[in-house]
Amino acid sequence: MAKLSKRLKAAEAPKYSTRQHNRCQICGRPHAYIRKYGICRLCFRELAYKGEIPGVRKASW
Repeated sequence: MAKLSKRLKAAEAPKYSTRQHNRCQICGRPHAYIRKYGICRLCFRELAYKGEIPGVRKASW
């Protein structure tokens, strides 16, 4: 979990658009961010496993 201060700071609109930093909407993690879903890989994996992301399922071949 990210610090609350970092999550709140990321939620604010930055002074300049280049200062924006992507963070997971669920846990606030700054790394391994998936733009299409707006969450990190860990939260994505957990939600996909539960079947809460439409159109995504575990691969098996």
